[in-house]
Amino acid sequence: MRPFTYTRPADTADAVRLADAGGTKYLGGGTNLVDLMRETIERPTALVDVTGLADTVEETDGGLVIGAAARNVTVAEHRLVRTRYPVLSKAIVAGASPQIRNMATVGGNILQRTRCAYFYDRDGAHCNKRRPGQGCDAIEGFNRMHAILGASTACCATHPSDMCVALAACDATVHLRSADSERTIPITELHLLPEDRPQVETVLRPGELITAVELPALPVAASSAYRKVRDRASYAFALVSVAAALNVQDGIVSDVRIALGGVAPKPWRAWRAEAALRGAPATARHFRSAADDELANAVPLRHNAFKIELARRTITAVLTDLAGDQPS
Repeated sequence: MRPFTYTRPADTADAVRLADAGGTKYLGGGTNLVDLMRETIERPTALVDVTGLADTVEETDGGLVIGAAARNVTVAEHRLVRTRYPVLSKAIVAGASPQIRNMATVGGNILQRTRCAYFYDRDGAHCNKRRPGQGCDAIEGFNRMHAILGASTACCATHPSDMCVALAACDATVHLRSADSERTIPITELHLLPEDRPQVETVLRPGELITAVELPALPVAASSAYRKVRDRASYAFALVSVAAALNVQDGIVSDVRIALGGVAPKPWRAWRAEAALRGAPATARHFRSAADDELANAVPLRHNAFKIELARRTITAVLTDLAGDQPS
């Protein structure tokens, strides 16, 4: 591990001032960044510890504002999250062990990097994320865990976060601050698809800090669920995951949100499936047809074609269960 400086800022303004120089990384819980530093994939010259900054969950205009330094366990157990956005609570619990949930922060979870084995194999594998122009060994290698949507010839890695999939389904926005400006963007626009620059993973500008995540007032989110399909029951990354919220009136879908994990380089909002379902009968046949619409452009690799049918079945099952839970 290379030498680096460590600083705890007094407040957000101090944090972005300290990070204005190149080579600086913000440190949250450290559950991903420290691993990457040990592997010498990340090599910051300075760490700015932001865990002492905004860590509250506050109600606002019927929604919630969650400080970026809030621990994952705090969000998952919060009463208003569990009642208004149960999909978020369930996704966080499905995402990691209790020990990691106790350490990991919301901002850090959003910015965690792929767990692609070729990305971590610094000495033996080619990876365009790690060294642009080097190639992607996963495309012709063992790619069972890799993307079927949104990948490119330069990268087929998936985004690992469960929490982000739920946030995408809940129309969350991310609050950002730099030394000279503040802005908010939808979380569906924060992460980038690889195209020909897979090393650029988000729209964040140099030195920009995530300060909060905002969940809007979203009545449909009260009837929501998260299902994660994985190789083992605990502490495994998703093969396919589905975050969904559904409202049914007189047997017809009046509102719906769907996002997928484990299938794309970013949390994948299923816009096509949602459009197909609004105003349609809330039946398993229509749920499956909407899933087909979403997966029509899926491009499987040698070892992950099974993800298409797995995603189709998981979307259908989650929506069918939610429809069955609707008040008559």
